[in-house]
Amino acid sequence: MSSEVLEFLKDAGVQFVRVLWCDNANIIRGKAFHLNLFDEHWEHGIGISMAQQAIPALYDAVAPNSGLGPVGEVWLVPDWSTLRILPYAPTHARVMGNMIHQGHPWLFCPRHFLKRMIAAAKVEGLDVMAAFENEFYLLQQNPGDPVPADDTVFASTLAMDLNQEIIDAIAHALISQKIAVERYYPESGPGQHEISVRYTQALQAADQQIAFRETVRAIALRHNLKASFLPKIFADKAGNGCHLHLSLWRDGKNIVNSLHPTPHTPHPTPLSPTAQAFIAGILEHLPALMALTTPSSNSYRRIHPHFWSGAFRAWGWDNREAAVRVPSNPVPPSPTHFELKTVDASANPYLALGAVIAAGLDGIQRGLELGDPVTVDPGTLSEAERQAGRMDRLPTHLGEAIAHLSQDKILLDALGPDLAQAYLAVRRTEWEALKDAELSEEVSLLLDRY
Repeated sequence: MSSEVLEFLKDAGVQFVRVLWCDNANIIRGKAFHLNLFDEHWEHGIGISMAQQAIPALYDAVAPNSGLGPVGEVWLVPDWSTLRILPYAPTHARVMGNMIHQGHPWLFCPRHFLKRMIAAAKVEGLDVMAAFENEFYLLQQNPGDPVPADDTVFASTLAMDLNQEIIDAIAHALISQKIAVERYYPESGPGQHEISVRYTQALQAADQQIAFRETVRAIALRHNLKASFLPKIFADKAGNGCHLHLSLWRDGKNIVNSLHPTPHTPHPTPLSPTAQAFIAGILEHLPALMALTTPSSNSYRRIHPHFWSGAFRAWGWDNREAAVRVPSNPVPPSPTHFELKTVDASANPYLALGAVIAAGLDGIQRGLELGDPVTVDPGTLSEAERQAGRMDRLPTHLGEAIAHLSQDKILLDALGPDLAQAYLAVRRTEWEALKDAELSEEVSLLLDRY
């Protein structure tokens, strides 16, 4: 097997293999080895400091109270099933890494966390399918404040024409990495775009999200532009979301849809009891989940009422203001999936998706009931009306989400004490440093991180 992979890489002209991980600051990082040392790194990968899981987005130093420090080594072991030659850097290949310590998965490893949550879902007889739906800005390469690559509006065909070459290049690069591209359109912000990809198994969906961010950024650079997924770059322009689409499967069949209506779901094609409980679990834990799905101080500049960003703990059929939207299909079966809107691409996809699965499974195991769907914009209701419908305003800053996660036993137990301690330490360090920052300061620091 190793000799076959080596020959494949040699024949392709590859010189370096990048082994990637996404850390607790939700930054994609990598170390590479030259093909001359392939045999040395095939099985055991490449070493990284344990402290890497305690580095905030602010600087390369260890966050206080993380439980990690300068002592200790873990091995970033390639998952060779994820090997791809990079179409934008054809002398380099990329592979996703698993963090291994003393021959076992390291408890601080985000990818291992998602694997554990996938296994927990299988205990319930469930397979989780997912896709991350990204929005991003294309920006001019200038040394000052960010400037959009164009000045267009939502779904503008002019924007398509102006950006056709780079969008085609992104799509081609994704497809060459076996990522199925589905739809594209210019988004509301000038220079903002959305490209959606096909759903897949949960682990592959998180891997795809890493590859997507890497690809968009790299292709933009090769077109003398800069791409950023930062949630809020411009105060007066649309923010970047990264909606998480989910479906539940049992024995190879999608079980989101139910053929048997219940009094609580009068929709003509209602959600199955399993899907209802799963969504109820997400909503139950959403204030704490946000420390993982919208984990940057900048994230909360995007999440406001009337901005289709999921600012209220509510669900609804085709309701883009609800945190969970259940899209309808033009023909049966419908629905086939649901969408969590309170997510952005500053999230570590392994942690975000794993935590959402943990919350949904808690809903199933406790038999949580899903309340009535919201049929209006929750922001137009009075506070009394929202309270009556349990449509809480979700956290308005990262500190609030951190406080919720710190008290959420289900999510903390799912993460495990080691990963939870390190992750919260990184989040608290970033929050303390940026809680009083102006938008311009955040953007200056974080624009190239995400």
